[in-house]
Amino acid sequence: MSIHNLLAAAVTAPLAIEPAAHISVQPTAAALTMSSGRLGATVAVLLGLVGTVVGGLALARPDSRVGTGSGRLGGVLALASGLIGLVLGALVVATSDGGVGTGNGRGGAFVALVVGLAGVVLGGLALARSRRTGRLSV
Repeated sequence: MSIHNLLAAAVTAPLAIEPAAHISVQPTAAALTMSSGRLGATVAVLLGLVGTVVGGLALARPDSRVGTGSGRLGGVLALASGLIGLVLGALVVATSDGGVGTGNGRGGAFVALVVGLAGVVLGGLALARSRRTGRLSV
């Protein structure tokens, strides 16, 4: 093989490899779109998070009359939003047809189940505490 052929092969080899490398770096369409499963899981996580935060505030400040995170109203709000987030997360898990990482919202739905359950528990504890003290701090 001559020097001229070796130089031609050395120059054209990277050009033949570059399009294949460029294609493999392209993002997939699933990462760029917002599917209904992802949207449902996001809403469920946000509702569960609201329930968890309000339930925590209702437990931390049971006698306070400032804000919605106090007393019986905070417990009811935390219980309701945590339960809705829990049910919506379970619905997304039950209806998604792919696994975690496929863009169907299954990973977010599992997070929604955990956060929604925490909201339900904290809301139930806040309601039990407000009933035990006998005060209606609405």
